Amino acid sequence: MVNTQLFQTLKGVLLPAADASNHEQAAAYAYGPRHRLAQLAATGCMNQTFYATAEVQLETVHQLAREVEPAFVAKTAVYARQAGHMKDMPAVLSASLAVRDVQLLGKVFGRVVDNGKMLRNFVQVVRSGAVGRKSLGTRPKKLVQQWLLGASEKQLLNASVGNTPSLADVVKMVHPKPAQTWRAAWFAWLIGKPFDEAALPPITQGFERFKRERTGELPDVPFQMLTALELTREQWAQIARAGSWQMVRQNLNTFARHGVFEIEGMADAIAAKLRDPHAVAKARVLPYQLLAAFKVAGDEVPAVVREALQDAMELALVNVPSFAGRVVVCPDVSGSMSSAVTGHRGSATSSVRCIDVAALVAAAVLRKNPAARVLPFEQDVVKLSLNPRDSVMTNAQALASIGGGGTSCSAPLALLNRERALVDVVVIVSDNESWVDAKRHGATQTMREWESLKQRNPNARLVCIDIQPYGTTQAQERADVLNVGGFSDAVFDMVSAFAEGKSGPDHWVGEIEKISLESQ
Repeated sequence: MVNTQLFQTLKGVLLPAADASNHEQAAAYAYGPRHRLAQLAATGCMNQTFYATAEVQLETVHQLAREVEPAFVAKTAVYARQAGHMKDMPAVLSASLAVRDVQLLGKVFGRVVDNGKMLRNFVQVVRSGAVGRKSLGTRPKKLVQQWLLGASEKQLLNASVGNTPSLADVVKMVHPKPAQTWRAAWFAWLIGKPFDEAALPPITQGFERFKRERTGELPDVPFQMLTALELTREQWAQIARAGSWQMVRQNLNTFARHGVFEIEGMADAIAAKLRDPHAVAKARVLPYQLLAAFKVAGDEVPAVVREALQDAMELALVNVPSFAGRVVVCPDVSGSMSSAVTGHRGSATSSVRCIDVAALVAAAVLRKNPAARVLPFEQDVVKLSLNPRDSVMTNAQALASIGGGGTSCSAPLALLNRERALVDVVVIVSDNESWVDAKRHGATQTMREWESLKQRNPNARLVCIDIQPYGTTQAQERADVLNVGGFSDAVFDMVSAFAEGKSGPDHWVGEIEKISLESQ
């Protein structure tokens, strides 16, 4: 007689067997090359993460860039820069085009290399030999020259801040031949050759004059060019008033250290800038950047300024949708989520961890969906009560304070099944490195639990937000399962469209495919 335990009839659809292993050597589903490249393009940080070194991530990107067609690589580079606001990834993808298809590189260069920092990143990647060559080559060299010969004085000054390579290194490398007198004088000034100060453009002239006299209004140069000079607190206050929104957000402790907040009215002025809706929108600030600023703000930063960061967070998350129906959001609070969200970068390592971002997503969804359930999990669901009326920052900190334990992505689904809960949308925020619930054969436990939940909730949809995509998932994509990577507010748009049935599981790749490679 046949073994009925072994060959019992399964309810629902036949579940796909896992076809890969994650970094914990547990069963998982692998993404296809295009999807995996798309995931990395939005969240790849090219730095050491909990499971992968920077070198491993770089080799993964190179391999994927070779597997997919060059046109998709070009579109992905544009997407990574314009939608993901990434720096390293679009530079690497563009550099790979310098080897595979220089015509395509010419079409996307200006959209990816949109400032001096990106120019230096591109040159560094190519010259490192990481993409298979060490020289720029004729066409890439001309593209770099065109940027240098078309940039404004302000763009050039901004580009001059930073090393490896410095802008002076780039100029010496590509030998631009300027037609304007001011640009020729500026390049000579940059690389340390004799120059006619009277021929310099006005801002640079003002900087040279200020270095000599140290009086009058500060020149409108990047503040990093001034920090080597001895400035008064009033001059530091001028820097704060004139600085961009992002610069002010990043330098609150610096301003405190130089006595800016001791000047009457400055704390209120900086707070007003930080909470200005138009400034927040223009800065294209990512929610995790605000969380970073809030976390690192020292005791010398006034309370009114830190409160302004919370106000800015609410503005940055204005696109978080209100979902119809019963919503459950499940942030992963396991031990592997303790790594920095942008990877390990030595002294530049972000204070924001993956668990902070997962908590931030959960708190944001709760704020716009007060009836939503929040089920933080590690190897099991952790009990925690949150007040939807509290600020996003407050609830995010409460969730992130849990931390530790193994990872079981199926745990919240198992709880919902035990409760026989009725749900419409489930959002899991994790690194997908589930291992506590590992199965040796067949489907992952997450897919098993999801299919069981679907028996009661046939219209339910599952969204898996992957904070640090390593190439696998616990829930294979199908009509009711969406895998997305990222931690920007653009992710919420994708989740909303999918939850409302306006997009399919291929939405992530589809967004990249929509990008035109024609000149813009």
